[in-house]
Amino acid sequence: MTRPRSSATLLAAAFAGVVAYASLFPFAGWRVPSGGGWGWWRLPWPAWFPQFDITANLLGYLPLGALVYVAAVRTGRRVATAFAAALLCAAALSYTLEVLQQFLPARVPSSLDLLLNVVGALAGALLGALAHALGALERWQVWRDRWFVRHSAAAIALLLLWPLGLLFPTPVPLGMGQVWDEARGWALAALDGTPWADAVHDLLALPAGVAGRPTPLVEAVAVALGLLAPCLIAFTVSPPGWRRLALALGAAAVAVGTMTLATALNFGPENALAWWTPAAGPGLAAGLLGALLCMPAGRRLAAGIALVALTGLVAVVAMAPTDAYYAHSLQDWQQGRFIRFHGLAQWIGWVWPYAALAWLLTRLARRDEPA
Repeated sequence: MTRPRSSATLLAAAFAGVVAYASLFPFAGWRVPSGGGWGWWRLPWPAWFPQFDITANLLGYLPLGALVYVAAVRTGRRVATAFAAALLCAAALSYTLEVLQQFLPARVPSSLDLLLNVVGALAGALLGALAHALGALERWQVWRDRWFVRHSAAAIALLLLWPLGLLFPTPVPLGMGQVWDEARGWALAALDGTPWADAVHDLLALPAGVAGRPTPLVEAVAVALGLLAPCLIAFTVSPPGWRRLALALGAAAVAVGTMTLATALNFGPENALAWWTPAAGPGLAAGLLGALLCMPAGRRLAAGIALVALTGLVAVVAMAPTDAYYAHSLQDWQQGRFIRFHGLAQWIGWVWPYAALAWLLTRLARRDEPA
């Protein structure tokens, strides 16, 4: 019998994407390196060593090394193979990104960064090996087998990434997926100077709206769907019973805690509960009630309802007006106040609903999925 895919595999792939984003940001000013020839593949040794860069390069690849090691071990690979996979993946990714940085004037590639990245990945692999030696991976597998069905790795990865996406400012509480404004800007920038730029601008122009906070109804619906969606995703990979109740209550607790943390990061600890508007409480109650009503549903039915909930969430968030608080928090992030979380939380907050929609569609397309 083949082993089920580990959620660590998907998390490692997602983290590698975040590392690539952080390493190549802001993706502007691409040019061929000076000096001619193919010397750009050689990484220079830096003239100085900023302490922050050293720490960031070490810690940045530590989770990647741990995740690759755990993914390899949990799919049946030997310890030596898992170590080799962690180091080779980190080295290949780091070298590729450092070479690409030579084409970006805002980035400074160096062989020291490569070395620190590999050392960080080695430290992560050692932590993974320690967890393995202490039996933590086996206990996780036992817990997973009790709570989730086989082939649940993608759903578990989505559920683990969901709170991270909530750390990025959202137009309404739990309202992830607000990527259309950015996508519109990218499209217009790409077509700037072309004959059809004005036509595309008119096509993509937002309808005139009233500035201010979203209406209480829009906010409550977004909160309800934002909580209901992850609950239903959990239900698609868990059998009916009391564990679904625990998963729903846990999702509600995580939502409240993460939104409180995100607001504290944006506006200070004294305003940590500013997100709790008159519509947030009813929205959370409605979302939790919807999850409780769906507890007896079969896994296929839960996936179908989750698909509807996520589609509704994306639509509601896309129509939500941008209020002054949301614009202010976005400005703080973009100016670097939260630069360490920027790539990770931003992209998860943008992409998570669409990744979940794609996974649900593939889940419903499987003929062997029980009703």
